[in-house]
Amino acid sequence: MIEEVTELVERRDFPSGLFLEVDESIDRLLLIPRPNVQAFEQNFNDIWTSLMDANVVSIGIYGMGGVGKTTLARHVHDKLKESTFLGHVYWVTVSQEFSPYKLQTDIARELNPDMTCENDKGKMAAKLFQEFQKKKRFVLILDDVWERIDAEEIGIPSKMDGSKLVITSRLEKVCHRMCCKKIIKVNTLSEQEALDLFLKTLDCDEPSLEVKEICKKMVKRCGGLPLAIITLARSMMGVNDIHEWRDASERLKESCTKEDEMEIRVLRILSYSYQRLRDTRLQHCFLYCSLYPEDFRIMRKELIGNFISEELMDRRLSWQAEVNQGHAILNQLERACLLESDSYGGLKMHDLIREMAIGIAKDNPRYMVKAGLHLKELPEEQEWTEDLDKVSLMLNSIEEISPGTSPKCPSLSTLILRENPLRLIPDCFFTQMCGLRTLDLRKTDIESLPNSISDLVELNALVLTGCRQLVSVPSLEKLEKLRYLELSSTRIEEVPEDSHIFSCSSCHII
Repeated sequence: MIEEVTELVERRDFPSGLFLEVDESIDRLLLIPRPNVQAFEQNFNDIWTSLMDANVVSIGIYGMGGVGKTTLARHVHDKLKESTFLGHVYWVTVSQEFSPYKLQTDIARELNPDMTCENDKGKMAAKLFQEFQKKKRFVLILDDVWERIDAEEIGIPSKMDGSKLVITSRLEKVCHRMCCKKIIKVNTLSEQEALDLFLKTLDCDEPSLEVKEICKKMVKRCGGLPLAIITLARSMMGVNDIHEWRDASERLKESCTKEDEMEIRVLRILSYSYQRLRDTRLQHCFLYCSLYPEDFRIMRKELIGNFISEELMDRRLSWQAEVNQGHAILNQLERACLLESDSYGGLKMHDLIREMAIGIAKDNPRYMVKAGLHLKELPEEQEWTEDLDKVSLMLNSIEEISPGTSPKCPSLSTLILRENPLRLIPDCFFTQMCGLRTLDLRKTDIESLPNSISDLVELNALVLTGCRQLVSVPSLEKLEKLRYLELSSTRIEEVPEDSHIFSCSSCHII
């Protein structure tokens, strides 16, 4: 190939040089269906006009959860990418669990994947500012902003010619506090627009008059929120029996009351859509996704691996058959609007849907989800109840577990401590977790594992990927149920000689 390139170069002249700088993210469109409603078109046109106005350097889009702010911003992003806009377009999700450093690193990843991140916020801000200056002309979209962000403190130029900042938020005051020059409210849909959206999503032949009347009643309970309307419609797709329509309407009426605040009513509608899945496999796999932090991009391959190790799906004769089953389940959850895919091949949960899932999983099965909350210590001892099924503490700032800590959680099947600067786990920590099936410690600073891991005989998955300080693992001889072992990007050179895993055909080692 080098010879062919050399020959081509010798045969032609390239007056502008051999290399052309291009926007590396040019194909990263956030493609989603465009709502065909008048309110959406009006808001979209207002935003587009403001973007083309040189005097408007910042735009705020606000409205209640589920009203379609992110959908609107995504279409603006895609049109900028596809238009003749001679500049760069960047999308960064902020979320409620905001921290300046995380925002800086997320922006840096968008600007330049090779950019090294500083621990010092001031130095990082200077780097980002310089990188933005190189771009000269850009639009930065910050989605799901919950509090005022000091743009200059982060490193975002606020008065640079050719720069535009677009934010979405549930709170109008955030738009004002960030000095947005143009503020646009995304309102709920009118009754007719809401019904049209419901029927379009339902995607069926012209319904009977009685079904249409039932649809009107169901849609009215959604309060004009597209998220609730679409999710509810998806749950009713394929229903032809009038008796089932009547029953669905009655059950929805029972779950929502007139006294409910709008957000509570929406959560109940979403919960009703979850119940209509009517397949415990789908329900358990859906609830598992709530273990990840808000707005976290979850990769399909990782999720399916977890479904297998957690035994959330039917056991099949081969690993590939189980992977196929996992993809089928994720596709069903996407079609039900309980998960959404992004342009990077990952999956996300809308924050209201995640909130609904966490609410369901507080009881049966019982989850403790404290992911991405900047915790520096483990939750208090009283929170580690005996009936806990899954615990997620991922993406926090926990550096150590106090000596003597030993939660009594015999039913705990999943413990996720990944992406914490955790250095040491006391040996007694796992002694009362005899039912643990999945232990995820990836990307921690752990140097050695406690010997008590050797007694976790129910363990199906042990994930240690990215534990760059880890040099050894204790005996795995008793772990006869281990199916998934990840050791990549560690300092481990060999596993104990008494381990059975190399002779186990069903165990996958990475």
